[in-house]
Amino acid sequence: WQIVESGGGLVQPGGSLRLSCVFSSEFSLYSYAVAWFRQVPWKGREGVSCITSSGDVENYADSVKGRLWISRDDAKNTAFLQMNSLKPEDTADYFCAAVGSVLNRCLLSETTYDYWGQGTAVTVSS
Repeated sequence: WQIVESGGGLVQPGGSLRLSCVFSSEFSLYSYAVAWFRQVPWKGREGVSCITSSGDVENYADSVKGRLWISRDDAKNTAFLQMNSLKPEDTADYFCAAVGSVLNRCLLSETTYDYWGQGTAVTVSS
């Protein structure tokens, strides 16, 4: 199995990026909750956002509410993180994660998720 993130890069403060997370065919994504985490070297991994397998429920860290938006396209086995109004403190490596779950809730806890991608780097700087 494989999870591949893309879309990271350098962006100025106030700018936007759209991260993508493509799941290999071993995943039937419709039965997985998906989350995005981020990490900087001097801190642990922080949960940013998650979405249930149904897509009905989303959860966001307080620090990103109203600026970042998670979505999914199960037909393409892909999840997205739309990042708007970016701030320098959003600079981090961003990771996509998944867990097999049909619960109508999702958690921003690192230990919840079984499958992880390798990450994509986001730098917000002028």
